[in-house]
Amino acid sequence: MKRIAIAGATGAVGRHVVQATRDAGHEPIAISRATGVDLTRPDDLAGILEGCDAVIDVSSTQTLSTKVAVEFFGTVTENLLDAERRAGVPHHIALSIVGAAKADSGYYAGKAVQEQLVFDSGTGWSVLRATQFHEFAAQTVGRGAVLGVYLAPRMLCRPVAATEVATALVGIAAGGPQGLVPDLGGPRIERMADLVRRYLRATGTQGRVLEVKLPGSMGRVLADGSLIPGPAAVLGRQTFDEWLESLTPR
Repeated sequence: MKRIAIAGATGAVGRHVVQATRDAGHEPIAISRATGVDLTRPDDLAGILEGCDAVIDVSSTQTLSTKVAVEFFGTVTENLLDAERRAGVPHHIALSIVGAAKADSGYYAGKAVQEQLVFDSGTGWSVLRATQFHEFAAQTVGRGAVLGVYLAPRMLCRPVAATEVATALVGIAAGGPQGLVPDLGGPRIERMADLVRRYLRATGTQGRVLEVKLPGSMGRVLADGSLIPGPAAVLGRQTFDEWLESLTPR
């Protein structure tokens, strides 16, 4: 049994990582603001990682701002790596995004900074790049409609189940540092606007969907397939439609 700390333990994927850690017979140490730890404050991490065999970082922030994303992921990653060194934790596992290194703005720019800090850390590390979760469509709807219209980015994606990402992360944590592991994607290539439309239908939500191409390099990366993993990627099993079915009470 390993003692595995999960940074961002109450987020969209973090809660699944905690459960997957338990299911695999390991001890999860949940770290998040909900458990009284602010990852942007280094003092909050003092002593928490003592005796841990690995740290899985699935922390996140809700922002489209390049500055905010870079500051958040840079600060959190540096704080975690420093706390791990002081506690003697031998393995840092970071969850990143397929294609993040190809974008220079927004949330993706923050993930690119996170990746580079881990690569340069000089300690034992593994990085898993995954595609967008099925929940991305729900998050798009959650931002609200403008005059009954939901705006969806022009985006090619290969959505994957958050539960499958969580299981993969715990499997990595159970072993030794692996460096950059094969990408993880979903079973089918989809258009984000189509996913949002299907989510609206499945949840009985009224509204139209307007597909919008975002400006700059970010819009290009979203639209041109740069976020689709290559042929060496591992593909998950649950489709988006199967995920939708799981949301509907039987």
